Amino acid sequence: MRLVDAHIHLSDPEYDGKIHEIIENARQVGVIAIVSNSMNLETSRLSLRLAERYTGLVYAALGIHPWNVNQLAEDELEQTVDFILRNGANVEKVVAIGEVGLDPQYARRKVQKGTQTKVFCEMLHLAEKLTLPVIVHSRWSAPKILEIMSSYKLKAVLWHWFSSPVDLLPRIVGRGDYVSEGPPVVFSTRIQEVVRLVPLENLLTETDGPVRFYGPFKDKLTTPALIPEVVKAIAEVKVIEETDVTEQILRNFSNLFNISFEVTISTDSSQKVFSDGYS
Repeated sequence: MRLVDAHIHLSDPEYDGKIHEIIENARQVGVIAIVSNSMNLETSRLSLRLAERYTGLVYAALGIHPWNVNQLAEDELEQTVDFILRNGANVEKVVAIGEVGLDPQYARRKVQKGTQTKVFCEMLHLAEKLTLPVIVHSRWSAPKILEIMSSYKLKAVLWHWFSSPVDLLPRIVGRGDYVSEGPPVVFSTRIQEVVRLVPLENLLTETDGPVRFYGPFKDKLTTPALIPEVVKAIAEVKVIEETDVTEQILRNFSNLFNISFEVTISTDSSQKVFSDGYS
């Protein structure tokens, strides 16, 4: 199986000194593409360096996470915007703006909400200008995010770890957006419901490491090596074969991030192999 991790934070300090081992373990279980999401200027720089070091396997998403807005240093927003503008056209390394979005838990005061929205809009403007997909953090803020994004001409949107409200899913899918889910699909009935409702053609797999999870993942370091368990759980929820899940998700990844893969598609009578050439 050829697997993908559409959302992980390889540039997080928790992975310091472990990257090579993480990459090798990912390769051993069949992971062929990883998107390293960023949180601020420093992690954006590191994500790009990782994409340069592991060309063809690790790709960078650059941006400012809503959790980090309140901790931005003076001029960091401007510096991050400049960094993304200078590097965002490197299509072999940079595949998205992310992780960006809104989170009211980290913007309880009016001024914080305003700053968070300003930063998010700056990131959307970059995505629009560079024609890059956006990887969105939408906890407790999905309706507002939909409203804001309607003012931008975005290439594509990935709703990372979408959990609620599920009644927005028809709108999200109707826009042609994607939804990525990770290890919680193994044990969370709420995430299983999201997976059940989202067409396979709009799904992607992720891990969101270094976030730690409960259930069978308790006390485990979150790495792309968990992706086979995510795929298995999606297949069980969808009541389809794991190979069908991996083939379609690989195609989705290719479509979203403009990365070309040789994709094997099963048919009733045979298998055909073709190149999804979206680059």
